[in-house]
Amino acid sequence: MAPAAIAAEWELAGFAAAELRLFPNSTIDAAQNSETVSPAFTLQPELHVQSDSGSDRFVAIPFLKADQDDSRRSHGDLRELYWRRQGDAWALLVGLNRVFWGVAEARHVIDIINQTDQVESPFAEDKLGQGMLNLQYFAAVGTFDAYLLTGFRDRTFPDDDARLRGLLPIDADNPVFEASSRRRHVDWALRWSTAIADWDIGLSHFRGTGREPRLPTSLRADGTAQFVPHYDIIDQTGLDLQFTHDAWIWKLEGFSRRGQGRRFIALAGGFEYTLFNLAGQGYDLGLLAEYLYDDRDAVAPPTRFDDDIFFGFRLALNDAAGTEIKGGAILDRHSHAASFSIEAGWRLAERWRLNIEGLAFHRIPARDLLYGLRRDDYLQLQLSRFF
Repeated sequence: MAPAAIAAEWELAGFAAAELRLFPNSTIDAAQNSETVSPAFTLQPELHVQSDSGSDRFVAIPFLKADQDDSRRSHGDLRELYWRRQGDAWALLVGLNRVFWGVAEARHVIDIINQTDQVESPFAEDKLGQGMLNLQYFAAVGTFDAYLLTGFRDRTFPDDDARLRGLLPIDADNPVFEASSRRRHVDWALRWSTAIADWDIGLSHFRGTGREPRLPTSLRADGTAQFVPHYDIIDQTGLDLQFTHDAWIWKLEGFSRRGQGRRFIALAGGFEYTLFNLAGQGYDLGLLAEYLYDDRDAVAPPTRFDDDIFFGFRLALNDAAGTEIKGGAILDRHSHAASFSIEAGWRLAERWRLNIEGLAFHRIPARDLLYGLRRDDYLQLQLSRFF
């Protein structure tokens, strides 16, 4: 591909953001940082280059975060760095990329290609870039994807003295791997997806090092307890279904997994119903409800989604500022523990946007996975400048 063709169509974009996290409650552990206000700064430039023919595309998206109170949250990553060639009935991608699978709102059950960036988002919303070779074939019966995944990425965890750390510190620097090749183990995945009338269907299988670590405890030299991430080789078969009709969207996704104790399944299913042009004001209100189930045993990685109900809403004002508000609650049917989340965002000017995010916990019992976070309610303000 000639350099002139590359230079003909390129775009530099991205954003820089200043962030404040406000923690209204004191910590549960005196070793944790007790600051009420925690500032951070994010920089994410994006470079997109496309050949004149449109058959070749190069993307680079680095990510940099600096946090005053959590040294592990101060980190850099290549979210995406890949070359993609598009043919008539196929596409080939080589490099680092982010791939999303699934349809559910409250929990992304089958989404397994990328590792979670847990210091950026407590509940698995942000992902690290994953090295891969991805071959796509487009056929009349659907799209077939084959992945070779190289360079395993460890899950990121908050520092020992940081908020949102959980009950015990996590020794993220000394993980244990089932694979003798550790991070060099080559994983693979296959996926078929198609659309039939009002149905969207996906079927997938993953074989390799699981992105969810088990967290057995060990003792430090000073006698204090800690969690040590343990990454197992797993097989996971996943299914996702979505049915769209008028204002209704019905969703179901789930998997069956082997390799972390006995074989277990996990499911998330429910609906989204949208009220369009609410009260004649041009607002769109989506009402969401999902049931979350997981029957893993105590040997597997811990999860909070064993028997839970999610209720939420999504409000789009469809105004010039692009105002969007989303909120929800996840309720444990047995312990009655609850977590509440809220997200809102709107443009302040052509290149400026303000986002607000909140997370709160309620009635968390000692046996619940969220017990170590029960005083880590926070409100986050992020002011972004796009370029």
